[in-house]
This record gives sequence, structure tokens and C-alpha cells, in this order.
Amino acid sequence: MIEIKKEFSAIILAAGKSERLGFPKLSLKYDDKKIFIEHVVNEYLEFSCIEIILVLNEIGNKYLIDNQIRFNENVKIIINEHPDWHRFYSLKIGARSLNNIHAVFVHNVDNPFVNIKVLKELINCSEKADYLSPEYEGKGGHPFLISKNIVQELRSIEENQMHLKEFLNQFFKMKVKVDDEKVLVNINTLEEYEKYF
Repeated sequence: MIEIKKEFSAIILAAGKSERLGFPKLSLKYDDKKIFIEHVVNEYLEFSCIEIILVLNEIGNKYLIDNQIRFNENVKIIINEHPDWHRFYSLKIGARSLNNIHAVFVHNVDNPFVNIKVLKELINCSEKADYLSPEYEGKGGHPFLISKNIVQELRSIEENQMHLKEFLNQFFKMKVKVDDEKVLVNINTLEEYEKYF
């Protein structure tokens, strides 16, 4: 385990309909042993996340049940019954499910790459802004890190269908330059998948 003094959690957003792919992105094979969501969860557990919230739609959750994919007690599954309401709503219900209010990594399941060095760089800058995103060659990527302040706002806000960027732009943002182009990955099709696997 990596020793980080600060406490933090992770919310993994995986409730999208995957319309271009035709099946849940979380079920894509990362390697011979793990699918995307298993790999992402394992990496955040290895990085000492206190708790991990998986926000899924009903189809993704059924896939995990049917394939007997289980996680440890630090991982909680939340069902987004309104996937059409997009990522803001997923993040909101994820934040409301946290037991601990502190900094939270937000990770999209369509980017299965978790670079521990990038996570550490974001955490090390966490006192400097409310919203931190990795930047590679001038482009913003994922995962991003949100502060306790944003988590508290998400837990109290009544709005359900706000655009996520519009919501986050209300807070002080910092881009953290990283040396990993994979923070820009966004896999939506089999062609994009085959670029990396």
C-alpha cells in the first residue's frame, strides 16, 4: 500500500447507456482476469481509498450479479435509476452515499487506466483548489479530484439535471500537469478499445 496521510474516497461513474458499444463498458476485458470495473476498483483500493462508490445502471448491475462479480466491504454499489440524467446526477447520488466527507476522486469507467503517480500528484495539490484535474499537453483528463466543499454541495443541492462541467465551474479549479497521455483516454467503441487492448 502507498502511504498517503490524507483521507480520500473514490466515486466510479459507470451508469452510462453505452449505446455506441452496445453493452456495458464496465464489462470490457482489461486482461485475462479482470474487467474494467474490477481493475479500476482494485487500483483505488491499492491506493488506500477509504471507500469506493460504484454508480451503475440496472443493466450494469445485472451484469455483475449474473457473472458473480463481487467486491470487498469498502465498495458500495449505487443504482442510478435515471441514466438519462447523465453524469451530474450520478455524481450527486454517489456523493450522497459516502460515509466519509473528504476529498473524492471521480473516475469514469470508460477510462480503465489508473496511474498511481497521477493520483498522488492530485492528492498532493488538494489543499490548493476545490476541483483538480490532470492535464497532459494542454488537455484536461481524468480522473479528477473534488474537495470536501464540493462533496457537501453535491449532498445538499436539489437540482438533478445540471451539466457536470457547469456545476464544477462554480468552484476554484486547478490543472495539474502530468506525464501520462492515458488520462485523456475515453473508450466508447470497439475501435477505441482495440487501440489499447
